[in-house]
Amino acid sequence: MDFFPIFLVIQSKACLVVGGGEVAERKIAALLKAGACVRVVSPDLSSVLQEYLLQGKVKHLATQFRPEHLDDVYLVIVATNDSIVNRSVAEIAQQRRIPVNVADNPALCTFVMPSIIDRSPLLIAISSGGQSPVLARLLRAQLEALIPVAYARVAALAGKLRQQVKQHFAFSEKRRIFWEKMLQGSFTEMVLSGKEKAAERYLLQALQQEKDQPPQGEVYLVGAGPGNPDLLTFRAMRLMQQADVVVYDRLVSPAILDMVRRDATRIYAGKERSHHTLQQESINQLLVRLAQEGKRVLRLKGGDPFIFGRGGEEIETLASYRIPFQVVPGITAASGVAAYAGIPLTHRDYAQSCIFVTGHLKNGTIDLDWPQLARPNQTIVIYMGLLGLSVLCQQLIEHGLPNAMPAAIIQQGTMQQQKIVTGTLQTLSELAEVACLKPPTLIIVGDVVKLHHHLAWFESVPDVVGTDIIPLHQETKDS
Repeated sequence: MDFFPIFLVIQSKACLVVGGGEVAERKIAALLKAGACVRVVSPDLSSVLQEYLLQGKVKHLATQFRPEHLDDVYLVIVATNDSIVNRSVAEIAQQRRIPVNVADNPALCTFVMPSIIDRSPLLIAISSGGQSPVLARLLRAQLEALIPVAYARVAALAGKLRQQVKQHFAFSEKRRIFWEKMLQGSFTEMVLSGKEKAAERYLLQALQQEKDQPPQGEVYLVGAGPGNPDLLTFRAMRLMQQADVVVYDRLVSPAILDMVRRDATRIYAGKERSHHTLQQESINQLLVRLAQEGKRVLRLKGGDPFIFGRGGEEIETLASYRIPFQVVPGITAASGVAAYAGIPLTHRDYAQSCIFVTGHLKNGTIDLDWPQLARPNQTIVIYMGLLGLSVLCQQLIEHGLPNAMPAAIIQQGTMQQQKIVTGTLQTLSELAEVACLKPPTLIIVGDVVKLHHHLAWFESVPDVVGTDIIPLHQETKDS
């Protein structure tokens, strides 16, 4: 983050605005709405600001800016069309450690003015860090349409009842669960429809029915997909916001981890080749212990938890301890990465079946059913095979696949930094080494790889491509 988002209390605080034009008008209107005492330094005022002055809303210093104008000021906003003045005010304010905002110049700002959705006491602020105010405004317009004005009444009523709920529950987790249930159910609907008295009675009756005892723990086994947060399911997003604790693997991207509830405890479970921060049995027992403590535990796994994710082992343990759990599927790497690489896993002209395998090396070998993998007209998808890539290619050739069989390896598929290397079984290992690929990667072998250059749609880093695959259009022409 380039800026730390905070909400300042400026009610009755002296705030200085340098400038008296249209930009200053907008800044001053926001300050006045927050209860600030506004001083305006400018030789001239716009008609709107003159009206503010007549109404006693602002104080006007009809002069050029001088350093003493910053005495006893809580924050300052600069909105002149003179870049030299803007820089001078910003530098002096920063020397005095006074928060300063310079309109349309993020480099001089120590804070920025966000676009605001006002549902007081509920406030939502959106900022692009000064890089694209129009984008922030457009996003605000979208959220304005999604969040009814009546949510102000929801927030106010919740604030009114907050102390009673707090006194009822000794356990903070139980209190949080109660509020989630109220705010996602009938209580909110009643307020939004104008039935605030009924909503208050409903909440208080529900409160009396809730026992003050430790909450029952639960585990959410959630697939995080291949890395791109846009590919998360709605259900995954909802549970990610509910969890008290998240236990996550290496393949969960930082962008997805950032979407988990901010105050949730994070526990890294590792899972790198030959180095597991926690052994699988330890992870199983950790989930049990956390749930028995009454926690809502998010077990977040890359891809899909039931495809090479050992999710079955984890819920077997949970079931044996009678721990409640939910399973939320995720987009597995095979389908997600292949789609973003423009490689269909099946195609009636090239592959009528698809097989998923893992390519872990053990003692320098890979124990797979090679005759089954080397069958014609099928696509082979290999997870975790980068280190053993040369062995994989050699074994497939030895068991009947041609040297020229198209093959691809994709690094960080579905992400902007996605890198695709294409070649053949004979050349792929060397091409991958030249490209300096690192995990996570996915390997795809089969004639469908020919379609990549024709169907690639996702913009990412440039491909590293071999020259020995016959392009689709060339194959069609020659045939």
